[in-house]
Amino acid sequence: MASRANDNRLSSASAPGEPLLAFSAGEDYDGHVLNPETQVAVQSRGKGRKRVALSLLAATLDLTAIITAFTIACIVRLGGINTDQLFNLLVVTIPIYFGIAFNNRAYNIRALVKFGTSLQRGTLSLIFAVAAVMLMLFFLKVGAEFSRLIFAMGTVGSIVLIACGRLLVRQIAWKMLGRNPMSELVIYDRVEMKEQDSADAIDAKVNGIHPDSSNPLNIQRLGLAVQDMDYVIVRCKPEHRNDWAHALKALDVNGQIIMPELAVLAPLSMTRYDGQVALTVSSGPLKWNQRLLKRAFDIAFVFAALPVLAIPMLITAIAIKLESPGPVLFKQSRIGLGNRPFSILKFRSMAAEKCDAHGEQSTSRTDSRVTKVGAFIRKTSIDELPQLFNVLMGDMSVVGPRPHAVGSTAEDALFWDIDHRYWHRHTIKPGLTGLAQIRGFRGATEKRSDLEGRLQSDLEYRTTWSLWNDIKIVLLTFRVLVHKNAF
Repeated sequence: MASRANDNRLSSASAPGEPLLAFSAGEDYDGHVLNPETQVAVQSRGKGRKRVALSLLAATLDLTAIITAFTIACIVRLGGINTDQLFNLLVVTIPIYFGIAFNNRAYNIRALVKFGTSLQRGTLSLIFAVAAVMLMLFFLKVGAEFSRLIFAMGTVGSIVLIACGRLLVRQIAWKMLGRNPMSELVIYDRVEMKEQDSADAIDAKVNGIHPDSSNPLNIQRLGLAVQDMDYVIVRCKPEHRNDWAHALKALDVNGQIIMPELAVLAPLSMTRYDGQVALTVSSGPLKWNQRLLKRAFDIAFVFAALPVLAIPMLITAIAIKLESPGPVLFKQSRIGLGNRPFSILKFRSMAAEKCDAHGEQSTSRTDSRVTKVGAFIRKTSIDELPQLFNVLMGDMSVVGPRPHAVGSTAEDALFWDIDHRYWHRHTIKPGLTGLAQIRGFRGATEKRSDLEGRLQSDLEYRTTWSLWNDIKIVLLTFRVLVHKNAF
């Protein structure tokens, strides 16, 4: 009987000479026959080919940029084109560049639509490629046959031209794909639709889409609805999730089901443990290669900065000692990596007998504890310079969340009582400067909002860490060394 019923259902949906299954017949949730002309209108369908075209365009522009820059450098340096030297240079550099660039995902569409990310990946790929070529020339002992000036001029010129090309690609991408380069369809199944979805959104009931896999018409209707999409996201009631999960697994599209009740756990991913599903809710420290890269940057920065800052630090120490008795350096227990305490070093900016070892009292703008020298070094951030030694000892990093004293408060409430996510910021080493600081969140935490702005920036920094971001934060820190909230 079941087989006969299925045969009848199929035959009623197909006419002689037509496909066995057609997206034209069937019933909606209420049993009403669907209009034969019913179609699902999705504006962002089929962006895949456009993404491929944009990636090829970016690669072509990069190739043109490198050839053009090194050709111009050769003409400027030699007064003409040395065909042999230019050809040998490019035939080695270009394959290495593209190998690194593709591995670095420099042509990933999500990077191409963001100029900063696109330029970063293209620039780093070129720098590593040029460095690799120079290393090869050194070991092969043929470096004398190539002009170092051509290398330098060609590299700088390539970076400039690559930047222009990436900017052009981003503008074209925005016109072709919009701000979202992916084709995404949100299906609402018997739940209220929301206007804030940036992707295309449809109502399953209105469009005759049903996750019931016992009827092949339903499966085909769903398959045609998500055709040429990159992602399909379903919002439905809990009791319908099993049906949707089963239906989505039959599609050639990435399928997701929204489960808002899990938001309170803030999961990072899903995995399996002992044969059961488990949610990953913490990622621990950075990966070992990221930690190694970050530590190398820290040590290089400190060794480069100390010779430059040695005399200013010596002058500061003498000024502190001359103005008031007591030690030059001030030690205070702060919360560090993994919520473990460490002793932070600062130039003493207060009278020795009035120093707050526990940080229970935030410094105010007219704080009587602060000395004259202390007021100056606090306003110019000079008091933080001894923390370079904290970085050298491994307690701190150059960039990271600023470490707070255990007793720090805002509106008489401890930081972790204001927002329990406060502890999450300590999954990475504290820093001399950070994302919060370049955004202007520094100084006393007089209001709860003062902490909330910092905390959000710190959590964002942790989840988006890259060496490039560290370098940008260091450079942008010079703009806020003297700040209205520094006192």
